[in-house]
Amino acid sequence: MDSAVVVRQPPERGYWNPVTETMPREELRGLQWHKLRTSLAHARRGSPFWRARIPDGIASLDDYIARMPILTREEIVSAEATNPPYGDFPSCDPRLAIRHHQTSGTSGRPPVRTFDTARDWAWAADMWCTGLYGMGVRPYDRAAVAFGYGLFIGFWGLHYALEKIGVATIPTGSFDSEGRVRLLLEQGITVLACTPTYALRLALTARQMGIDLARESEVRIVVCSGEPRPEATKQAIADAFGAFVGDSAGMTEAATIFMFECIEEPGGCHIIESDFIEEVLDPDTLRPVPYGETGVRVMTSLGREGIQAFRYWTNDLVVKRPWSECECGRTWDWYEGGIRGRQDDMRKVRGVFFIPVMVEDVVRAFPEVDEFQSSLRTIEELDTLVVRIEPRPDVPSEQYGELAERVGDQIKRQISLTPIVEVATPGGLPRFEMKARRFQDERSRPATHA
Repeated sequence: MDSAVVVRQPPERGYWNPVTETMPREELRGLQWHKLRTSLAHARRGSPFWRARIPDGIASLDDYIARMPILTREEIVSAEATNPPYGDFPSCDPRLAIRHHQTSGTSGRPPVRTFDTARDWAWAADMWCTGLYGMGVRPYDRAAVAFGYGLFIGFWGLHYALEKIGVATIPTGSFDSEGRVRLLLEQGITVLACTPTYALRLALTARQMGIDLARESEVRIVVCSGEPRPEATKQAIADAFGAFVGDSAGMTEAATIFMFECIEEPGGCHIIESDFIEEVLDPDTLRPVPYGETGVRVMTSLGREGIQAFRYWTNDLVVKRPWSECECGRTWDWYEGGIRGRQDDMRKVRGVFFIPVMVEDVVRAFPEVDEFQSSLRTIEELDTLVVRIEPRPDVPSEQYGELAERVGDQIKRQISLTPIVEVATPGGLPRFEMKARRFQDERSRPATHA
């Protein structure tokens, strides 16, 4: 990148729903309890699965958290398998559905299948509106959604939310990367929505086309979702587009997003606490962890009538911070660094806890590197981290060794593991549009998980 980084006027502050976004905490807790009671009663009436599971006489939020059992992905899949596609899990007649979605299945496990009623889908879009408006998206914007529009829920809700806000919205599911770059310029796109991985791919494609998106496009906001996005990746995207980069996260089991990054950029994402109860638990003791400590998200959704989720074990690793530490005026707590990774991705390597996204946070800080992969291998009977980096085409080959050494030193300094760093030829590593798969555990003995 040119040292003179282009930064456009920052987005303006605003609230999609000022009442709930700035509600005093005690009132917010009352709102959650009201919605939870309504949701539990609906689930008891309509779902055989939940009827057998919800304890009698839940009297408060604290009582709910103390007595309601945790729900796992495996239990959802098992409940749906009794009578596919949804089994005895739904809380209303699936014939009311207007949409069907399912998880991506990238892990090789059976997908979770869900549907949404018209009421569900209006609510899901409204959650996206909350996040998009909080990032500064306004009716005068023009948006491009770089998404495949398949069964995976992905950016479907975002698309409808953009239209609900009043944004001119262009789906680009049939475009290749060069076509999308040209569209950004020809249509005067101001908002781009895609995964962090694909934002970097578009920036790379533009460079190869001789286009500097930070100077030649009008993109002012990049909305990212779909995978963990460390700070170094956020900065690389911001530099490439000269834009504000807002993080968000959702899941098929929730039908929509549950958090988003506001324009104050506190270092993480606000939880949409008007519509989600989020607990952070120690994965071993299942007890709540305090602000500032890492734990696993347990999610309760308060807005869906078809497929409901109560105390769902998400496997997402998060660190919760108090609302007062952000200056945006919202009274919603936030997750520092967004989603840190997955609890089932956590490994212990030579006594060190390791999450694959840690490698990305190091490698993305090197502007000479276009792409990377990492793996754990057994080399001479020792667990070893192997990182493959792909230099930018303008990096002279005689500098590859020095670059690999610098990357390795920084990984050792930040992660406390000494890696083997291999150099791939430019263009030699795979690219991804949705969830990137850059990590493999290739060890010859069973993995040691945290």
